[in-house]
Amino acid sequence: MQAAPAPTYIFEAGDKPSLPLHPVPLVVATETTVKGYGQMVDDPAGFAIEIVRWPAQGWRPVDADSGDEGGFTEGVFRGTWSGDVLMGRNAAVGGHYVLGWSRDPQQANAEVASVPREQVLLWHMNYHPDGGQLFFPLDNKPFVVPVALPGDDLTPDKVIAFWCDGSRGLYIHPNIWHEGIFPATDDQRFLDRQGKVHARVSCDIGAEFGVYLSVPLLESAARESS
Repeated sequence: MQAAPAPTYIFEAGDKPSLPLHPVPLVVATETTVKGYGQMVDDPAGFAIEIVRWPAQGWRPVDADSGDEGGFTEGVFRGTWSGDVLMGRNAAVGGHYVLGWSRDPQQANAEVASVPREQVLLWHMNYHPDGGQLFFPLDNKPFVVPVALPGDDLTPDKVIAFWCDGSRGLYIHPNIWHEGIFPATDDQRFLDRQGKVHARVSCDIGAEFGVYLSVPLLESAARESS
């Protein structure tokens, strides 16, 4: 199968159109609510992420002592607000991204915050088939991570977001749809640990579904698991 074109992650807010918003449920992250998506992590030291064995090309299986030796990479993921624009930079994989906006991108100001930062309008999600990913807060401040369960038939109604209080990290399994971490404050740092192969499957939410995902940032919007 031919590789998909890489998404363009750095652009001016005005390059994106105005689109309707699809509200994303915000859920308090607990051991119970994250089950199936991943787990909560108290201490990143020695925490092993899952590495997926290289897939067999035919009926002969990959040898059990091979195919998963690429290991992991780690570095600091930084989420930083620039006016109404949320930027992300992942040193683990050399990534630099526009994650979203606090308002319609056609009205977003990249210099100063023109509206309260109560939401992130999300345009893109991705998953990693080669391994899991750990986000551990270095500044002990609240953060939000949008996620969806595995499957290429992603739709906006399948997306939820976890509100994390900043005292623990969040680990997600391989193939879990997600986007970079959304800080609840102006600038936050996270330890990012993920598969070194860094295979990425993307979905441009805006282009594919004609909406942006409205992801709440405020704890008051979060609900406990029933």
